[in-house]
Amino acid sequence: MESNQKVKNYLHLHFLVFIAGFTAILGELITINAIPLVWFRMLIALSLMVIYVAVFKIKIRANTRAIIGFSIAGIIIALHWITFFGAIDVSNISITLAMFSTGAFFASFIEPIIYKRKIIWYEIFFGILVIIGVFIITQSEVKYFMGIVLGILSAFLSSLFAVLNGKFLQKHTATTITFYEFISGVLFVTLFIMIFGEGFSTDFFKLPNSDYVYLFILASICTAYAFIASVYVMKYISPYSVVLAYNLEPIYGIVLALILFPDTEKMGTNFYYGAAIILFAVLLNGILKNKGAFQKTKNKQKI
Repeated sequence: MESNQKVKNYLHLHFLVFIAGFTAILGELITINAIPLVWFRMLIALSLMVIYVAVFKIKIRANTRAIIGFSIAGIIIALHWITFFGAIDVSNISITLAMFSTGAFFASFIEPIIYKRKIIWYEIFFGILVIIGVFIITQSEVKYFMGIVLGILSAFLSSLFAVLNGKFLQKHTATTITFYEFISGVLFVTLFIMIFGEGFSTDFFKLPNSDYVYLFILASICTAYAFIASVYVMKYISPYSVVLAYNLEPIYGIVLALILFPDTEKMGTNFYYGAAIILFAVLLNGILKNKGAFQKTKNKQKI
């Protein structure tokens, strides 16, 4: 019975990773540009989060200093999504997800700054491998240069956001953090559209019906549900397994893209060599890092 429950949770975890990879597919299917896409996504997700908090009567109080921190993180995640979907707009899913994999490389340098620890030697080695992988892809797919730049920027912002959230989770619940992040993200994108965009005219809301369907799926299943479910899964599966599984997100996404959009997603041989090097570095970094964390925990238990 216990083994069946374990298998069920592992299947649930990989379903969540599949959903994460499917986010890029939805970005390709939705016809509007990255900025309005992110605005709709965050607004719908925030609305669902408000309902979730109200129904389950979850306390989301936080002091002013904490709310400022959450607000900064909310702007960072909004910019991450804008650059992520922007990369898909100017290149394709495969390029975007391959570049998104460089996030682990950035985290290796951001974490020591935020947590005030030394850089680990193998993180530098894997970082060099990631740079080599990106270089190979850039040389073979120079026509997607802007997509590569936006994808790398998106990966950096995602890593910065993840590290900051890890710090916030030491004192606050994930629901509280996300609630305020979504509010600040919506406000930031709203101001951006009003100041630098065309504003909120009736044309802004005149979207194809398919866009509204895909946006709701993106905001509900790929954002609100994925967040709640991932918190649930982490109660039963080790962080080691969760990290390794989420490192498979680009692989799932690229495979899905090849199946659904074969005409635009088929890349040159060098792209796959470069992507394989990046993914190898990311997976091995995850294995070594989590093995070290497990060993530290084991040693503490002995003491």
